[in-house]
Amino acid sequence: MFDKHALTLELTFKAIRSSGAGGQHVNKVSSKVELTFDINESLVFDDGQKERLLNKLKTKFTNEGTLVMQCDETRSQHKNKELVTKRFFELLEKGLFIPKKRIPTKIPRSVVKKRLKNKRNLSDKKANRQKPDIE
Repeated sequence: MFDKHALTLELTFKAIRSSGAGGQHVNKVSSKVELTFDINESLVFDDGQKERLLNKLKTKFTNEGTLVMQCDETRSQHKNKELVTKRFFELLEKGLFIPKKRIPTKIPRSVVKKRLKNKRNLSDKKANRQKPDIE
């Protein structure tokens, strides 16, 4: 689908201070990781793939075509970097996925005959409930 190694070279990571658990330690360490990816500058994707990604993931990209993702789940900067990178690749795979077209099947003749027979039986049953016409 796409070369993950080449794409990794196009990513920009920035470590920033994270909020949340950690006490005094959180004020000293930059464990939150911010991933930035500019799709317009990417050499990995062709124009069709870029168009597909921008259309399917338009809520994730900025107006300039930049994707920004953050992760601060763990206290480790390395684990956060792995997590945000993993999520990034999953997002791209989801965006590039092309669903198979559904081919409508023809209704078998036996099923049509069975349905019409049931309709006929129900119609006859209801007709037998009516009083006969006396002339």
